[in-house]
Amino acid sequence: MKPELISFKLCPFVQRSVIILLEKGIAFDITYIDIKQPPDWFLALSPFGKVPVLRCGETTLLESAVINEYIDETHPPRMHPADPLRRAQNRAWIEFGSQLNMDIHGVMMAADDEAFRTACARVKKELARVESQLGAGPYLNGAAFSLADAAYAPTLMRLQLIHRQYGLDLMDGLPRLQAWAGTLAARDSVQHSVVDDFATLFCAAIAAAHGPLAALATSPA
Repeated sequence: MKPELISFKLCPFVQRSVIILLEKGIAFDITYIDIKQPPDWFLALSPFGKVPVLRCGETTLLESAVINEYIDETHPPRMHPADPLRRAQNRAWIEFGSQLNMDIHGVMMAADDEAFRTACARVKKELARVESQLGAGPYLNGAAFSLADAAYAPTLMRLQLIHRQYGLDLMDGLPRLQAWAGTLAARDSVQHSVVDDFATLFCAAIAAAHGPLAALATSPA
């Protein structure tokens, strides 16, 4: 039986798991729900009403980091570093990336200029922290694509889209981060990890917030 991911179309956390499934060449199904009005069957699976959810037969897994480690452990070769210390560091930076996703959402949904400036400053500070962890590349750990790269690919995709559509470059002055973002964006698994109309839906969500970011729109998605 194929595993089934339950998602909504704009979720960066679900996108992490889609990337891993594609990298591993695993056949899977994906079911999209309206996260604002989730069906009862979904709430029965997810106690906090969060995605992603992975259904493997009668077993349900929650949280993208947990899901991705399960996929990685059951479908070799492993995508975590072999060194235990480096592997632990990667896990920590994956968690850092999770908070970064939430703070980027704060930029997108900020209701007024003060909240927008505060959110942008927070994200820029966090991105500088990530920049400090990057070496010669092309990936976080060097030559090998890892679970940590998959975790950051959705984040960096959104930053690139924000720059392209709204002229807001939150990666300005961070050359290693920009190079990493470009490398990840060119990867097939990343390109195919979102729905075809992702950019349109992403911009529509920002427009619906009627916030400062929406006011910066320069062109249709």
